[in-house]
Amino acid sequence: MVRPLSRMTRPLRFNAFAMHALTHQSPGLWRHARDRSREFARLPLWLDLARLWERGLFDGVFLADVLGPYDVFGGDARAAIRSGAQVPAHDPMLLVPAMASVTTHLGFGVTASLSYEPPFLMARRFSTLDHLTDGRIGWNIVTSYLDSAARAMGLAAQRPHDDRYALAEDYMQAVTGLWERSWQPGAVLADRSGAYADPDRVRVIRHHGPSVTMEALHLCAPSPQRTPVLYQAGSSPAGLAFAARHAECVFVSGPSAAVLAPRVARLRAALAAAGRDPSAVQVFALATIVLGGSDAEAADKLADYRRHVDPEGALALLSGWTGVDFAGAPLDGKVRFVENDSGRAALENFTRADPGRDWSVREVADHVGIGGAGPVFCGSAATVADALRDFRDATDIDGFNLAYAVLPESFTDIVDLLVPELQARGLYKTAYAPGTLREKLFGDGPYRKPGGRSGAA
Repeated sequence: MVRPLSRMTRPLRFNAFAMHALTHQSPGLWRHARDRSREFARLPLWLDLARLWERGLFDGVFLADVLGPYDVFGGDARAAIRSGAQVPAHDPMLLVPAMASVTTHLGFGVTASLSYEPPFLMARRFSTLDHLTDGRIGWNIVTSYLDSAARAMGLAAQRPHDDRYALAEDYMQAVTGLWERSWQPGAVLADRSGAYADPDRVRVIRHHGPSVTMEALHLCAPSPQRTPVLYQAGSSPAGLAFAARHAECVFVSGPSAAVLAPRVARLRAALAAAGRDPSAVQVFALATIVLGGSDAEAADKLADYRRHVDPEGALALLSGWTGVDFAGAPLDGKVRFVENDSGRAALENFTRADPGRDWSVREVADHVGIGGAGPVFCGSAATVADALRDFRDATDIDGFNLAYAVLPESFTDIVDLLVPELQARGLYKTAYAPGTLREKLFGDGPYRKPGGRSGAA
């Protein structure tokens, strides 16, 4: 699928990709002398980051989350605990009001699993955050992929892969009903001499589906966006179908343009098949950027970063993402695809998604050690700007979810070195658009249209 040239000349969008944890995508880098990740449990770090991201005109911060430890590697969580590989992991939602208080435009995409929380509570929490951020909240809809999370919730194991998406479909009908239909337009009067709200315009939402039963009046008055901006990251057939019905932004990850381009094409085709504009969804690809004053300086910096990678932590993450235990696997053995109920795209990234590349376990661990499954763009600002533009054009994405190696150095370099270079080329905005997060991203109103992107009230 070829998009119009005007789409290709649209400025790139950046999200910071982070986690309320010691380690996110680069295991072991918390040990680097210039890294502040050990401060993750304290607000000053996050307030500094929020100000930095807004100074760099990032559209938002995309906050990842997990509800269980990575315990596939070696059959337990010891490697993850020892390396700090996404454990400890604190609640990301509690960071949002604090970061919103020191910013005006920065958006907040928060990962929250629908598998273990009733729609009523989810709707209330996101409406509250939308109010507190003046309409800058988004929800990364996930169904969870770790058996350890399911056991923590009292279940024997996670649901089968496609069953999770069936639950998600039922769940979305309930939660969007609360956001979009419980309080009708004009329900809030706020009349000091009379009523606060018109009870005839506030209704109970009754949902009786195959997985979700609910009768509830939404306890929150309509927030600036009503429905948070909806993010999603599935790339399986079930995930694509879900995205085609619900998503406004989609997060994709893979080690190369060769892996990602077919996935984005399938997403655009699924949107068209669902009767939506194929350009209606903005697609963000995982990437990590290492910058220097010259290509050689950046290469030296990347080599320094790699000396701090924890290989066991990398394999613990990889095992958790794929559901395959790589403990004891020959490092020069080839990685092969197996069908399971974990994140299928994570294993496809290094197996059948790119028939031209045959990855060994050692090569995958080395790749995952800096930035996870995404590519690493390394060089001067001019070199990286060229690479990002070429990657965008080859894959049909709209922007990047930018992981980090050293915190906050990776982001400081992007803001101080790369952003000005992109702006000089007309590849990056020079100011924020007004309005809510949805209006900043799409420009056509604060409210989501059912089956579409957004729109006016």
